[in-house]
Amino acid sequence: MPTPEFEEEEFTTQFSGRIIARILGLAKPHWKWLVGFLLTIALTSALDSYFTFLGKQIIDQGILANDRGALVRFVVIYALLIIVQAGNVFGFIYLAGILGERIQYDLRKKSFNHLQDLSLAYYDRTPVGWIMSRVTSDSQRISELTTWGLLDVTWAIFSIGTSLLFMLVINWRMALIVLAIIPVLIVVASRFKKKILIEFRKVRKINSKITAAYNENITGVRVVKALNREEKNLHEFSGLTGEMYRAGYRAAWLSALFLPLVQIISSLAVGSVVWYGGLQVQIGSLTIGGIQAFISYITFMLWPVQDLARVYAEMQHAIASAERVFSLIDSVPDVRDRPGAIDPGSIKGDIIFKDVNFHYEPDNPVLTDFNLTVKRGETIALVGPTGGGKSTIVNLLCRFYEPKQGSIYIGNHDYMTLSLHAIQSRIGMVLQTPHLFSGTIRENIKYGRLDASDEEIDEAAKMVSAHDFIMGLEKGYDEQVGEGGILLSVGQKQLISLSRAVLADPEIFIMDEATSSVDTITESLIQKGMMELVRDRTSFIIAHRLSTIKRADRILFIDDGRIVEMGTHASLLRAKGHYYRLYTQQFRRDLEREFDPFREPSPAMT
Repeated sequence: MPTPEFEEEEFTTQFSGRIIARILGLAKPHWKWLVGFLLTIALTSALDSYFTFLGKQIIDQGILANDRGALVRFVVIYALLIIVQAGNVFGFIYLAGILGERIQYDLRKKSFNHLQDLSLAYYDRTPVGWIMSRVTSDSQRISELTTWGLLDVTWAIFSIGTSLLFMLVINWRMALIVLAIIPVLIVVASRFKKKILIEFRKVRKINSKITAAYNENITGVRVVKALNREEKNLHEFSGLTGEMYRAGYRAAWLSALFLPLVQIISSLAVGSVVWYGGLQVQIGSLTIGGIQAFISYITFMLWPVQDLARVYAEMQHAIASAERVFSLIDSVPDVRDRPGAIDPGSIKGDIIFKDVNFHYEPDNPVLTDFNLTVKRGETIALVGPTGGGKSTIVNLLCRFYEPKQGSIYIGNHDYMTLSLHAIQSRIGMVLQTPHLFSGTIRENIKYGRLDASDEEIDEAAKMVSAHDFIMGLEKGYDEQVGEGGILLSVGQKQLISLSRAVLADPEIFIMDEATSSVDTITESLIQKGMMELVRDRTSFIIAHRLSTIKRADRILFIDDGRIVEMGTHASLLRAKGHYYRLYTQQFRRDLEREFDPFREPSPAMT
């Protein structure tokens, strides 16, 4: 099956309230924590501003007025408010941490759940590294913006508001001078926002490619070393990292330039206020405490403005991440339940392919006017050249994909009217490359039916001749299999996969090249397990090693998406057609290997 080259979607959305609203909407399920978070920040900002006003009163009414009683009173109030402020700071930091973890948990859970619903076609065209980058680093960046970014923005807004309020109370003319710099800052921000966002988009896109390259090189490390590809891969990876360095450098340069410009503008405002305030003190319209408080308020107000500028730059990065995470969450499965889809309780019955046409790529048809009727309980073997359409037939049966034209019926139902769960929960599949999950052998077998007892797990393993090798391991069924089952041989993993399929007790069983990579001894054990699985259930077996399909009720030779020959093993041999040539060629190769004095012995299952 061809896999098209992955082209990541180009995002050109301008900075908009829609994206920010959707990011902030992630906090909606945790509104109680959010309200407490915002209230503690608001109270903290208000107290910060009041401390400055209290400092003015201490200077003017206590120190300069030489009023000891007033001085003591203000100092006591100041001390008590410091204790309250410490509690506020603890509160909003604690709530920010809790809120961030909850949002990140929700976002990753939502992404993971959606990944379960997506069709195989999505995974065919999307690299694993791209998906991992969305679920991990991008999700974390969004949660940080929703909490710590929100904290900085909220604190900045309240600080600016309360500082401006107190400045208006002290001297409204000087407050107007400070207000005049805000439009200038807005203009500067608007000039930079587009360029910064473009560069951060490039960084996130290249980061996805780098993550994908890491994943491919780590999972394929044996192939890389066997083909001596280290230097070539390093050269390609260096190109990606260099590209990301240049994009990151441009983004960092723009962000670094943004903040100094804000500081320069702010400093001009402070200088103007100090000059004008000095004149006001000289003519007696402003007190020493007042100008000291005013300068402090300017600092309190301009620091948050600079924080807003920093958060704004970080926001560009978070938006680039959000666009990619939301594109994953918003992706629609190619295969999904139709309105009114039903679960009949069982899908036992005949299986009919009627005039089925299918392609992965529009100009490359795989099945053309394909017709096949399989009786209930029949075992069908599919053989033929690679790329002929064998795996596509079973993928369509499992409804991993759907026909482009034509119909498929299962148990007298057009399977488009059935729910995906109704079909896929009643189909058992053992693949050429078995996949085991990290954990124990028992847990991997139990994956076939989560409510199975230990006795049922043992019985399933015995039915496919896996019990003996399992008990020969140090910890038996509690032996760890490692990531992907790396601690076991291919044959052992295949027997565990068969045990899992037996435990699931499927109504339809599919075996896709399950014996192609195992030794002769293991193949005989797998064949015994197959006999247990195919008994009294409709089965499809795809095989290149034809010794596994001699007992099939019918053997179909598939080539170029069509049934070229069909019959039993004996009848097809008598016909001396495609199957006969394939069988005799394979038999001859087996004999040559058997009597080759230089051939390495087949590895016995350990």
